[in-house]
Amino acid sequence: MNNILIVIRGGGDLATGVAVRLFRAGLKIIILEIERPTVIRLPVSFARTVYESKAVIEDIEGVLVSSCEEAENVINKRKIAVLIDPEGNYINEFNPNILVDAILAKRNLETKIDQAPLVIGLGPGFIAGEDVDVVVETMRGHNLGRVYYHGQATPDTGVPGEVGGESIRRLLRAPAKGKITPLHSIGDIVEVGEVIAEVGRVPLKAEISGVLRGLIYPQSRVTRGMKVGDIDPRGIREYCFTVSDKARSIGGAVLEAVCAYMNKK
Repeated sequence: MNNILIVIRGGGDLATGVAVRLFRAGLKIIILEIERPTVIRLPVSFARTVYESKAVIEDIEGVLVSSCEEAENVINKRKIAVLIDPEGNYINEFNPNILVDAILAKRNLETKIDQAPLVIGLGPGFIAGEDVDVVVETMRGHNLGRVYYHGQATPDTGVPGEVGGESIRRLLRAPAKGKITPLHSIGDIVEVGEVIAEVGRVPLKAEISGVLRGLIYPQSRVTRGMKVGDIDPRGIREYCFTVSDKARSIGGAVLEAVCAYMNKK
């Protein structure tokens, strides 16, 4: 297993859940990210390395690098390498055994089935057997984590899944365009109506009470209506700092697809 190289496009919380499960299975992991990631679950996203150079998630260290040579050195030290490469130009240079598109853009951003011996797409926007080999279901519910070898995942409904009985109201969306200034930190207990952050001078208020589980990186430029945070009504602070149940499920599905491919090969 430790001879298998996997490139993951995206370093958000779900992509990180995939990386964690594959890494613990002994595989080498390289993550490709954009220049200014807009992830909100920062404590459990390797995308954070773009801002802070390093990130340790559940005792696994991710390191930001700037070249293929640095990436090779990092993964050989049993760490995860992260490169800024929004277009995926490094994929051909790395020549991975497996490519995972975990951008979760709800559409395919130029990932092709011939880019690696096994190409896996997460969520809607991919068709198994056409633009990728395998698709993994990402929608909460009975089929979460299901592996599709034909067809596609459930189409995006635009409605976030329920957590603790809350769906739309648990999301924090920017009230205006501009730079966001947090007034709370991830892990804080907040009450309904409390100001969580400001965009310019416009306050962003909580619509429910709970624990602030996610918030976009400070001083990020946002647009009105953009998702910038998440409140967990269950109120369990520890959930903010470990990989989520959803991410683990999706990570397990990717690991299943990898093992099936290796056994078949």
